[in-house]
Amino acid sequence: MSRGIIYVMTTVVPGLVKIGKTGCQNFESRMYGLERNGYFNVVGLKRHFAIEVDDYDAKEELLDEIFSKSRVPGSELFALDVNLVVQLLSSLDGTKVYPKDESKEDAFDQATEQRAASSDWSCIPDGTYHMDPHVKGMHGASATMVASGGSFVVKAGSVCLTDPSDKWRPEARKTALIENGVLRHDVTCRAPSTAGWVVLDRSNNGWKVWRAEDGRYLDSLRKSND
Repeated sequence: MSRGIIYVMTTVVPGLVKIGKTGCQNFESRMYGLERNGYFNVVGLKRHFAIEVDDYDAKEELLDEIFSKSRVPGSELFALDVNLVVQLLSSLDGTKVYPKDESKEDAFDQATEQRAASSDWSCIPDGTYHMDPHVKGMHGASATMVASGGSFVVKAGSVCLTDPSDKWRPEARKTALIENGVLRHDVTCRAPSTAGWVVLDRSNNGWKVWRAEDGRYLDSLRKSND
């Protein structure tokens, strides 16, 4: 059986992912090419999860069949929740290639939690939200987040904290360009907690760190829609 890598990438379009395969020796160059050049006129591709498996051609064909109704015709793009894809890929028998600093089990658990929470995120009205600098542990942070169409964008100019310890961080924080404590470009996140991590450099409850323009926390907005 041939052994290779199956991967999923997010794109600049919320809810649109790329599922593909590559040889074990070609993963880094394939990711670099897609992240640099885009795919099928879609840009902003970022690697999200990858696993090395036996018989990878057949497994990718199976994924294509499972998700066929969500496929963009003639492409490897799918209108899917990336967490659903991660749940499936992390359930395969194989060796996780990316991200390197978490186990398959951790990836599955995190994807499961994010899928469960996504129904709550949908109740967050589009608009502008701000970090509350008075909450314990957030002193010095000052940030703006824009919610739009299910994405949460931390705006350039936000003042971010830095934890000097060597620990796991989500990709959004690891790749954020922060100079002298200031975010230099917008960062698009899939969850308000991830947006909070970009600013605070630690895990957090996104429902209780972001406030609407009228001062209400996201948590109160969620409860008002129950």
